[in-house]
Amino acid sequence: MASKSTSPKPLPFIYQFGAGAIAGVTELLCLYPLDVVKTRMQLQTGKAVAGAEHYNGMVDCFRKIVAKEGFGRLYRGLVPPLMLEAPKRAVKFAANDFWGKTYKEVLNTDKMTQGLSVLTGCSAGATESVVVVPFELVKIRLQDKNSVYKGPMDVVGQILKKEGPLGLYAGLEPTFWRHVTWNGGYFGCIFQVKALMPKAETKSAELFNNFVSGAIGGFVGTVFNTPFDVVKSRVQNSVKVAGTVPKYNWTFPSLALIAREEGFGALYSGFLPKVLRLAPGGGVLLLVVEFTLGVVRSQLGPPYI
Repeated sequence: MASKSTSPKPLPFIYQFGAGAIAGVTELLCLYPLDVVKTRMQLQTGKAVAGAEHYNGMVDCFRKIVAKEGFGRLYRGLVPPLMLEAPKRAVKFAANDFWGKTYKEVLNTDKMTQGLSVLTGCSAGATESVVVVPFELVKIRLQDKNSVYKGPMDVVGQILKKEGPLGLYAGLEPTFWRHVTWNGGYFGCIFQVKALMPKAETKSAELFNNFVSGAIGGFVGTVFNTPFDVVKSRVQNSVKVAGTVPKYNWTFPSLALIAREEGFGALYSGFLPKVLRLAPGGGVLLLVVEFTLGVVRSQLGPPYI
C-alpha cells in the first residue's frame, strides 16, 4: 500500500461533482427509454381485461408505446431526471466518499471492509433519497400512459395546488428504501468484485474492471430494490383525495398488499427493462466517473497524481 506521503491528494468536491454529473447524464441519455417501459409495467395492475390495453412483457410494451404514442413518448418525463442527474449522481458518489471516511474515523480504521462498504453505500442511498423525491414524483406522473399533464411545471403546479408543498415529497419512505437497498448492493458488490478480479496493470484493464464491477453491482442492487421501486411508483402515481386513504401508502403494507392481490411476481414488475438499464448503467456510471477523474488528475498534475 502506498504511504500517506505518496498518496495522491483528494480532488476538490467540484471535480467529484462534475464527474458524477457527466456520468449520470451519459447513462440517462443512453438508457432512459428503458425507464419509461419499466414504469409503465410497474403501474399496470391486475390481469389483462378484454378491450383494455395490457403489456405482455418488455418488448410488447416498447412496441405498443411506439405504435400508439410515437417514438418521442419513450423520452416523456426526461426533463426532471435530466435536471436531477448532476446533483443526484454527485450526491451518490460524494456521499459514499463522505460516509466511508466518517465510518473509518469512528471505527478507527484505515481499511475498507465488505461490511463497511455496504453500510457506506446504504448511508449514501439514504442521503440521495432526500434529493430525488420531487423529481421522481414528477417523472412518474408524466410517464403514466394516462397522464394528462402538459409538462413538468404543470405537474408541480397541480400538486402544489391540490396537495400543498409536502405533496412534492409523496413517496419519500419507499424512495428511501429503494435507494438504501440499491446503493448498499451497488457499492458493496463493487468492493467485493474488484477484490476478486485480477489487479489491473494497464489503464484499459482498470476501466474494464470498473465497468464489470459496476455492472454486477447494478444488477445486484436492482434485484434488492425492485419491490421497493414498484411500491414507490404506485404511491407516487396515486393522487391524494381528501377524506380517503390511498390504496398504496406505506412501504411494507403495500408490499404485502401487492403480493396478496397480484402474486409475488408483481413485486418484480418491470424488472427486465430496469435491470437492462441499471446493470450496464451501473458499469457506465463507475467507468465514466473514474475515467473523468483520471483525466482531471492528469491535467492538474501533482499533488493529485
